[in-house]
Amino acid sequence: MIRKEGMAARMLKNILQRLWGRSDRKYSYEEARLVLEKQNNREKSRLAEHEDTKPEILYYLASDKSAEVRRKIARNTSTPQQADSILVRDDDVDVRQELSRKIARMLPDLGADEVTNIREKAIEILEILANDQFPQVRRIIAEELKTYDCVPKYIIMRLANDDQLEVCAPVLEYSPMLSSEDLKEIIAATTVDGALKAIASRAHVDEDVSDAISVSLDIPAVTALLANKNAQIRESTLDAIIDQAAEAEQLHHPLVTCANLSIRAIRRIAGFVASSLVNQMISSYDLDETIAEDLLSRVRKRIKATGLDAEDKDTLENQAQKFHQQGLLDDAFIENTIKNHQRELLRLCLAQMAKMPLRSIEKILNSKKPRRVIALAWRCELNMRTAIKIQLEICCIPSNLVLYAKDGHKFPLSEAEMKYDLALYDGGA
Repeated sequence: MIRKEGMAARMLKNILQRLWGRSDRKYSYEEARLVLEKQNNREKSRLAEHEDTKPEILYYLASDKSAEVRRKIARNTSTPQQADSILVRDDDVDVRQELSRKIARMLPDLGADEVTNIREKAIEILEILANDQFPQVRRIIAEELKTYDCVPKYIIMRLANDDQLEVCAPVLEYSPMLSSEDLKEIIAATTVDGALKAIASRAHVDEDVSDAISVSLDIPAVTALLANKNAQIRESTLDAIIDQAAEAEQLHHPLVTCANLSIRAIRRIAGFVASSLVNQMISSYDLDETIAEDLLSRVRKRIKATGLDAEDKDTLENQAQKFHQQGLLDDAFIENTIKNHQRELLRLCLAQMAKMPLRSIEKILNSKKPRRVIALAWRCELNMRTAIKIQLEICCIPSNLVLYAKDGHKFPLSEAEMKYDLALYDGGA
């Protein structure tokens, strides 16, 4: 629990007073009443921000016409909770943001010795703010509460399941109140892009959560998981990630730099990453000369089989363009690249045939969605036999999920359906 210390608190107070232009002048009750009667906005602002202003005056100013005055009332730690209950529904979003910061920072200091109804009222206001219609208000609550363990669990869960990344991410990454079961449920249900990456970046990620992230096939999240030195990853989970990485180049470097790789895992990774990354693994793990030579020998054989190292993308792309211009790209050619494990060449050739950006081709193949792969094969004017091979051998789609030919050779989807599935990828999205 974080509590304010005497000297530090006074120093912080002085700094804030200078930043916000506060006056140290104290108002008597009569002076305050005269300020209200004269409706002097400048003096009302000073009253609103002063910690020694009488509670009844602060309560009165909570309904002032000036949003600036109400913001200072919301910020003032001496403002009575009755006034906070008014401000929590203020029309001005900045007022609610100021109130969010204050209440979230005050709550951890309300210990067991505090009057129960004061704490309950603070929590009630906090709950309203956590459900505010504006994400910037909810974000402030999430940022302020992300490391506390003294807040009601339901408020943390509300923020963790928010549909805005700026709100849910701080809680997902830092909150100590989220259990492994909570995190797995969120992983299974969330549709927020980036939420899983926040979970994968937590200071502690157990094996069950790592499994759930791996199964999600969320590349940025898996990348963050591999980079997290405190993440616990089962060997079977790492095997699944390596399977995925063979088709997702974004995972190559994170895998190579992942801590505690076994020799078996290193050998598997060396089977598809660039030679420079293999050398990096050899150096990082200080491998025995025999093992190192075996890995390099495998790399040389792979390069010889594919004709080019994965690093030579420009040359490989030129080859794909040349093959396309010469009219050599057909079912037989594609099937041959599949047979010879020339995955990078395959992607580049499909990009030429489909007239789509390479990034779109990679996203379709990495999606593991049979409909999209079928649509891509149709766009490339390939037959269903080749489409099935791409599903099984390139995308690693389970056989029970593979889309097979209709009537032995026809595409199982209508032309309209396939155009629809490709529409999102035509611009490289």
